[in-house]
Amino acid sequence: MLKYTTRRLMFAIPTLIVISFVLYVLLDLAPSDPTGNLPLTIPPEVREKIRDQLGVNDPIHVGYLKWMRQFFINEPLHIFEQATGLSIGDSSERVRVVSFTTRSPVVDLILDRLPQTLWVVGLSYVVGILIALPIGVISAYKQYSWFDQIGTFVSMVGFSVPTFFTGLLLIILFSSTLGWLPSIYDTTLRVTDFSSFWQQVKQMIMPVTVLAFYNAAQLSRFMRASVLENLNQDYVRTARAKGMKDRAILVGHILRNSMLPVVTMIALGVPTIFSGAIITEQIFRVNGLGHLLIHAIQNGDIYLIQSLTFIFAVLIVLFNLIADLLYGVLDPRIKYT
Repeated sequence: MLKYTTRRLMFAIPTLIVISFVLYVLLDLAPSDPTGNLPLTIPPEVREKIRDQLGVNDPIHVGYLKWMRQFFINEPLHIFEQATGLSIGDSSERVRVVSFTTRSPVVDLILDRLPQTLWVVGLSYVVGILIALPIGVISAYKQYSWFDQIGTFVSMVGFSVPTFFTGLLLIILFSSTLGWLPSIYDTTLRVTDFSSFWQQVKQMIMPVTVLAFYNAAQLSRFMRASVLENLNQDYVRTARAKGMKDRAILVGHILRNSMLPVVTMIALGVPTIFSGAIITEQIFRVNGLGHLLIHAIQNGDIYLIQSLTFIFAVLIVLFNLIADLLYGVLDPRIKYT
């Protein structure tokens, strides 16, 4: 397995380099301009000087190599020094990836928004998985029962209805009409006692519910189809012929084999936690990574968009590898060489 993992990682490096270059070229050719939000009274020559200082007028290859050096060398060195307290070289002369609009290091902006995204989007993903897996298994095991019919209907509704509609519906019902829950997520809230903890729970209920409902709707149908496929396999009939109980067959054989395709779906969905649910974060004003990405796109902040999208690409490649490795754990027939 170590040899297989090393080979996959070595193949992932050139893949990510190509992805980063394509992302940079596309963003550089986009009509966005970081000086577009400046007052119209600023003379054109001043705008050009600002563009030169920001590096917007640099050739594509120069800007890309500059970003590569800052992102892959300077930023890891800075993180290492912050974590260990050790100094490598002259850190004062080490240029970091800086946002065009805020003039703050991009990595610092991402780390500042990450906790909010993990609290809301990450928790909703975990809740969605915990809800979807048992529903999918029971729906398949009791096919065409009332439980399966209701689960199919709810899943189709959850998959078909967009999250912005569900979010607005919950805001109208529980915030505007009943007044039970806050409609805007307070990112400045700090949990210090039970009162603030309860306030944090209340403001997380609606965004977590919206995203968990959407994730569970997709995953439960996928889990149901996978279990149904394995219920009719020969090894299930053989186990029943040997006198094994249905619960033992379900837990010991069917569930383990059914998780193989579901693991891929779950693993590839994990990067969406870090990218944030852009629409839901906008509706509930969650100041997370999704909101940060929208703000960067609106302001033409190329370095911030480039860094965020590249991190998402790295996570997709990484969790794809993790899913492949989990196959060997769930299915002993898979051998890695």
